[in-house]
Amino acid sequence: MDTRERVRALERMMLIRAYEETVIALHAEQRAAGTCTAVGQEAAAVGVVSALSADDQILTNHRSAGHLLARGADPGRMLAEVMGRRDGYCGGKSGSLHIAAKELGVVLTSTIVGGELSLVTGVALSRSMLGGEGIVACFFGDGAACEGRFHESLNLAAVWNLPILYVCENNQWQAFVHRRETTLADGVAPQAAAYGMDWRTVDGNDVDAVRAAAERAVATIRETRKPFLLEVQTYRLRGHFEPDDQSYVDPQELERWRARDPILLARNRLITEGHLSDAAAQEMEAAVKGRMEQAAAFAEASPFPGFEALTTDVYA
Repeated sequence: MDTRERVRALERMMLIRAYEETVIALHAEQRAAGTCTAVGQEAAAVGVVSALSADDQILTNHRSAGHLLARGADPGRMLAEVMGRRDGYCGGKSGSLHIAAKELGVVLTSTIVGGELSLVTGVALSRSMLGGEGIVACFFGDGAACEGRFHESLNLAAVWNLPILYVCENNQWQAFVHRRETTLADGVAPQAAAYGMDWRTVDGNDVDAVRAAAERAVATIRETRKPFLLEVQTYRLRGHFEPDDQSYVDPQELERWRARDPILLARNRLITEGHLSDAAAQEMEAAVKGRMEQAAAFAEASPFPGFEALTTDVYA
């Protein structure tokens, strides 16, 4: 990434953080439903999504806000969706766990663990049959990698040569269970080798590293039309679902990862390298917070859907 893109990446990460903090505050005030946040995972979302083209598609999971905002989603419409309002991306019917945005290429958000893994092969097969350079990115967590559908999806994608970028956001926790309690392996990506698939593991809290690794993976998929598994090692700094006091988390582990906050790392690096001043960073953060205040006002002004919308946009 050039300097402008790196500053833009920092701004996007700040927006994602501010959005999720807004949702948390609204929930505390009983103005919005609880949700699964991905605070601390912003570099993974921004780094990968920024490496995609407008023609690429995305399937994601219950921690989807970062992926949607990194893709360019309107935070006001996203908040409206979370609050069940008519101007949300899905007319207020999806909440935070099922948002789809066709105009952004976000095919679906699945709250079923690994659900997106089951569906991405069909989406990618369609892309393959239609031709072109478009690929499909599928985000999932380390918990989903313990599901049988993870292996089924990878195997089928490898056999059919499907243009899928599998992105495992390994945030160390599977709901309330640490990954060390469910698997002996340190990482997920090496399992791709068993299916003849290329893979790589990267520091998921370093947005520059994630973007570089994602660009290489995407280029490989476009050239070979074969799947690739990218694992981003990161950490969620809040609990599984809001509210959650994280009483089950080792405080020392949490503090170690707080010190590696991806926004803090990116900001400090840009300032140290002379690409951004501290004052400019503060102005950026203030602007992002102002944007979220406007987004919240938009969402609250949006009406609830009427009774006539009850049966619209459903298949049966």
